[in-house]
Amino acid sequence: MLQTTRSYGGMVTAPHHLAAQAGLEVLRDGGNAIEAMLAAASTIAVVYPHMNGLGGDGFWLIGRRGGPVTGIQACGRAAKLASQDWYREQGCAAIPARGPLAALTVAGTVDGWNLAQRFSRERFGGRLPLTRLLESAIRHAREGVAVSGTLRANSLAKLAELAPVPGFPETYLDGGEPKALASRLLQPRVADTLDHLASAGLDDFYRGELARGLARELEDAGSPLRLGDLEAHRAEEVEPLATGVGGHQVFNMPPPTQGLASLLLLALYGRLQASEADGFDFVHRLVECTKVAFVVRDRYITDPAYMTRPAADFLAPESLARLAKDVSLAGASPWPRQSQQGDTVWLGAADKDGLCVSFIQSVYWEFGSGVVLPGSGITWQNRGTSFSLDSAHINALEPGRLPFHTIQPAMAQLSDGRLMAYGTMGGEGQPQTQAMVFARHVLHGMDLQAAVTAPRWLLGRTWGAATTNLKIEENLSPEVIERLREAGHDVEVAAAFSEMMGHAGAVVSHPDGLLEGASDPRSDGAVAAR
Repeated sequence: MLQTTRSYGGMVTAPHHLAAQAGLEVLRDGGNAIEAMLAAASTIAVVYPHMNGLGGDGFWLIGRRGGPVTGIQACGRAAKLASQDWYREQGCAAIPARGPLAALTVAGTVDGWNLAQRFSRERFGGRLPLTRLLESAIRHAREGVAVSGTLRANSLAKLAELAPVPGFPETYLDGGEPKALASRLLQPRVADTLDHLASAGLDDFYRGELARGLARELEDAGSPLRLGDLEAHRAEEVEPLATGVGGHQVFNMPPPTQGLASLLLLALYGRLQASEADGFDFVHRLVECTKVAFVVRDRYITDPAYMTRPAADFLAPESLARLAKDVSLAGASPWPRQSQQGDTVWLGAADKDGLCVSFIQSVYWEFGSGVVLPGSGITWQNRGTSFSLDSAHINALEPGRLPFHTIQPAMAQLSDGRLMAYGTMGGEGQPQTQAMVFARHVLHGMDLQAAVTAPRWLLGRTWGAATTNLKIEENLSPEVIERLREAGHDVEVAAAFSEMMGHAGAVVSHPDGLLEGASDPRSDGAVAAR
């Protein structure tokens, strides 16, 4: 059984052990938590390419114990050519989920790395060069990594829809079949791309030689993205949303992410808190709070330039009081409603000086659009498939619009002075798992690793699942599962430690310098500490 990792010198948690180790090596070399995260983020892009990569988006929360928390929004906009009329001219009734027409938004994460490195230098004394921060990622891409069980499983599950997509078979298949478990995955083109960025600078991805090559290859493949779309992209510093929960201050990303849903879920549960973790009331109340939070999300959250109400309005005390009245305590309220999916990685880092990072990176669905660009080896995301070709839809496609994002990192300033960075992958499951981990550890006093390891549930659809009912891992108490059914919940029992429940993690920085970390047994991850 995994135990909470504790140390004083620095810590990184990631869903793949090589990414955590890459971050730790940077801490050992005198880097800060942001620099460690840059090493871990670039490495996870190489070792978990089905979930994230240079062709995806990313979001950061950065804070120091006792100081403010700030966010980095590194998500790309729809191409200027990507209008509803343009897609109809291509014969599309909806935006395709795979292939070049699914590659319609700029990949934003690399400019997020760029802005984070600038913050590291200007605000937190960072001094390590980019060549050092990308070193592990370049080495693993060039020398190869062992194919993980989750990479092989997702290659098998999505083979039929991805095999015809340009570049996918040459990169992820051997003889038309998914690569064998533990076989060597070599990515020499990605290694060359990272090596080029290390010397030319990360801005080259958008406004340099690499950008010109990416734009040519995207256009040749049939994507609507052009060089002008890449040149216009800038990662932005944003003010996180925040709310009080049980005397603690919890932070998450503003729209276009579902960070508001995560905060609403916790804020509502804080008002209706069960007496103990993992009993019927704990599960039922969190599930019903989820439903209320998701109604708000699905009705209002989009590109903030198109929103009819500021997201922060929903976190006002009078709004929370009204929403709390909609939470059904007596039994299960009607479900399903609209659902989202996604495929993602979350990572956390903390250094000895109290600086913490909560970071998330994604290509949306497994392998994103499936398009692998021939020169750079980059797998491009399909985040733009969250747009609709219905003009009345809340996320209707328009050129230059930000797509809705399921991904959002979390952070909390606890009332006793601790700073907690936590998060997970998993589409619909992200707000729910964040709430479980926070509520178990902070509100109910559970050990940190136990809070991550404990049985989980998922209401709605997530990556790898087609149904929208309440899925519960089989190692939750049978009595609780039966009571949930009696209360009217449509329960489906899933295997214990099911990957559909996401890959969660957390790091906690204490006022005395102690660091605590947890990794998810559902992943290939680890907590690396010094």
